Amino acid sequence: MSETTEATGLPEALAEPVVRVRPGWMSLLFFANIALWLGIYAPIQVLLPQQAELLDQANKEFVLGLVMGVGAVVALIVNPAVGLLSDRTCSRFGRRHPWTVIGAAVAAVGLLVLAFAPDVALLIVGWCLVQAGLNGMLATLMSAIADRVPVGQRAQVGGLVGIAQMLGTVLGAVVVVVMLGIAGIPLAYAVCAGIVVIGAAFFVLRTPDARLPAEFRPSSKAGEVLRNLWVSPRRHPDFAWAWSCHFMINLGNAFGTLYLLFFLKDAVHYPDPDTGLLIMMALYGVALVIGAVLAGHFSDKSGRRKPYVLVASGVMALAALLLVLWQSWPVALAASPLLGVGFGAYMAVALAMLTQVLPTAQDRAKDLGVINIANSLPQVVAPLLTPLVLAYLGGYSGLFAASAVATLLASVLVLRVKAVR
Repeated sequence: MSETTEATGLPEALAEPVVRVRPGWMSLLFFANIALWLGIYAPIQVLLPQQAELLDQANKEFVLGLVMGVGAVVALIVNPAVGLLSDRTCSRFGRRHPWTVIGAAVAAVGLLVLAFAPDVALLIVGWCLVQAGLNGMLATLMSAIADRVPVGQRAQVGGLVGIAQMLGTVLGAVVVVVMLGIAGIPLAYAVCAGIVVIGAAFFVLRTPDARLPAEFRPSSKAGEVLRNLWVSPRRHPDFAWAWSCHFMINLGNAFGTLYLLFFLKDAVHYPDPDTGLLIMMALYGVALVIGAVLAGHFSDKSGRRKPYVLVASGVMALAALLLVLWQSWPVALAASPLLGVGFGAYMAVALAMLTQVLPTAQDRAKDLGVINIANSLPQVVAPLLTPLVLAYLGGYSGLFAASAVATLLASVLVLRVKAVR
């Protein structure tokens, strides 16, 4: 039994962490997150748009929006559900690791279904499996931060997770472009599936996961479990405001990034949009690393979170406004690093802020699953609204304006969070 457990009377699985995590643990979490986000963004950025265009060129935006929208609905359900189940898991292998393994396996199957999907129906089935598996994995990996990382180190770890998300996105684009050149779409999906499984396996096999004693298991009665999925904004206002801020930042990011490949093709008229997207993501990635590292370091050092969210949302809005005014390749190159440094700074402090407003230790994974809905719900809303914005509200200028408004609104919402400076 650890010193923390003896001091609080709680088992290690429920005690607030006080011992700083080691670089080895952070590295394994980092690589597991790279694998997870590669599994999500490689299809979103390149493969799904290409398949949508191959299946129905005239209605490619609608097909892509339908596939991503249905998959995101699955993510909305699975993320808190897996979190809730892991909070109640008393396996000798721990609370989180069994669900990480299951999630990676389901995602790998989904990626292989996508590899050979001959029509829109199987495209939807495959993407739903990917979203289910990777969102289950996301729920447990994010819970590991609240389980293991002390508050004073969380912005640093949050910055690494933000960098991992970026690297997963960039590496996903690189892997896909290379594999498409070698053997086409099936090999690209198969490589992504292998990376997801390897990333999860290394984290599960090489890191501890505290077992929850059965006597501390939360109630598993169906009625109480369903009621417990709701986090009352009246009782937990800081949680509600932080959730709303996180939702708006992710909605703005979704408006600004989900249709970049089509933006380069149809608005910028870049001659090689796949390569153009790769260049933009490389600039975005380098800037994101800089923003995440600097914001994570100074936020943990000062203990302040909100000022960094305010600056980050302003920088992201500026990037979107540039593309509202000028839709050209040079401006796209300028906007990419601005968006990257803003989103990197936000991600570094977001996890620290969000884990500080969780209502109870017993429901960490479930509550983080509810927070992760703020990641997934924009993937439902943005694909549904984007075709309407493109058709009736000014095309891509209207879309990037919506991105700017969403991120600026996030800066207003974060001011209402009282428990975090």
